[in-house]
Amino acid sequence: MVLMTRLVAGLSVFLLSCCFVVAQNPASAPAATAPHSSAASAESPQKLEFQKIEDAWSTAINLRDQYGLELVLSPLFVDVSAGGDITTRNQQLAQLITLEDKTLHLDQRVVAVRTLGDIAVANGTYVLHHKAGSGEVDEKGVFTHVFEKTHGGWLCINSQRTKLPEEVGGKHKKPSNEEPFHIPFLGRGDKGNQ
Repeated sequence: MVLMTRLVAGLSVFLLSCCFVVAQNPASAPAATAPHSSAASAESPQKLEFQKIEDAWSTAINLRDQYGLELVLSPLFVDVSAGGDITTRNQQLAQLITLEDKTLHLDQRVVAVRTLGDIAVANGTYVLHHKAGSGEVDEKGVFTHVFEKTHGGWLCINSQRTKLPEEVGGKHKKPSNEEPFHIPFLGRGDKGNQ
């Protein structure tokens, strides 16, 4: 009888402690009891924050606003364009002031953001409308922007853009290589060297 009493008491303590743990940590409660919210499917606050920065950058370019661009780009900024040109913040500002292409328009959309302490990496897509040759074109591509948190705000320290292949008849042009990229020592081209 004593053994049965101890077993019931032990089981009661165990069940009460389980109830206490669930009550203290609602995240461990079953998903069926959690209320569903449409806000859960909304974009993250971090992504929205960086979209505002990208919008400010695009607006500064579109309005030829030197001061607006200075508020987004770090003095340490380095840009690698889709064409491979490398420029600094000062060169970007000078280009903005002397820009003769009045049709230039930039639109940037953030797809993902990752933060690592005071560093953030934003990836996204862009459309750059500009003059090329005798007409106007829409250059579509992807970007990677690296930001540093300074004085409570984010400044871009590095930008890399990659132009997407042009569409021909609704389909992308096929790249000249058979493979989308080549990793040394792993591609087919190195098999003959073995």
